[in-house]
Amino acid sequence: MKIQKVYSTTDVHVAGEAFRVIKDVPFIHYQNLEQLNEQLPQVFAEEINLLLNEPRGFAGLNGCLVVPPVSREADAAVVFLNHEGTVPLHYGGIVAVITTLLECGHFQPKASSEYKIETASGVISVIANMERDEVVSVVIESEPCQVVQTKIPLSNPHLYTQFSLVQAGQLFAVFEKSDISTEIRVEEITELKRWGQTVLQDLESKFPIKGAILMDDSHLEVGRIKTITFREDQYIVRSPGFESTMACYTDLLSKGGLDTESPFVNESIFNSSLTVQVAEQTESGYKFTLTSRGFITGMQLFVLDPTDPLPAGFLLK
Repeated sequence: MKIQKVYSTTDVHVAGEAFRVIKDVPFIHYQNLEQLNEQLPQVFAEEINLLLNEPRGFAGLNGCLVVPPVSREADAAVVFLNHEGTVPLHYGGIVAVITTLLECGHFQPKASSEYKIETASGVISVIANMERDEVVSVVIESEPCQVVQTKIPLSNPHLYTQFSLVQAGQLFAVFEKSDISTEIRVEEITELKRWGQTVLQDLESKFPIKGAILMDDSHLEVGRIKTITFREDQYIVRSPGFESTMACYTDLLSKGGLDTESPFVNESIFNSSLTVQVAEQTESGYKFTLTSRGFITGMQLFVLDPTDPLPAGFLLK
């Protein structure tokens, strides 16, 4: 085998969602992280395909490229990648990155447990609690989230329901499960996928949403909801979703009667969970603190043979 390219990565899952942390930085000039974020889809395109697509990755894999910080206040910087290109901010990716940097010895643990991660959306403060050299919880404060519009009817003759539009980093359509008989569980995944396909096809030409969320709030009195999120490409998010969790609780808070002093839990269809609590309410909307944990699942060395017939990989959905 002749080796043309070599990349080392650390794989992490956060509440079931998979991240590949990449530390092999492309040698390009950039003055700030926003500039790198813009350049990366072009200059790093081959590497994105190599590291995220099958047969080395899969459709649900997210990339996190760790680079030295530009900001003096930051401990590290990261650019988030997916199969479409770069993403300004991914809260789950921050959990994956801080877990990797601490557990692999790239960071010396701080007594304060507070770290600052630079992203294209700004510097994010993170509390990473450690026990016996292991990160046992990561707490992040979100940007403001707000409801854009409520009680919007879905214009589909076969599905009588309505939804809210919520801005939580990106624009989401939030639906209540009480409008359908299907339960959010793996055994009913076929019906759920059919539901997701129906609503996304109806919404795609009308609203610039990044995902449709089906929310079961029947156990809200004990501080729990259950959700499933369909991305705009109809792929199911493998975790409860940080943005999805914030979108749902922003929608629920806008309806009133919700205790803002207590933490709440969002559970995914795969029974993984995220904990969220209101941090503050501002004119721009609600800010939340989100608590989760990452688990390192592997450390890998990827190589590219120039004779490989599938250098760019492929995607199965």
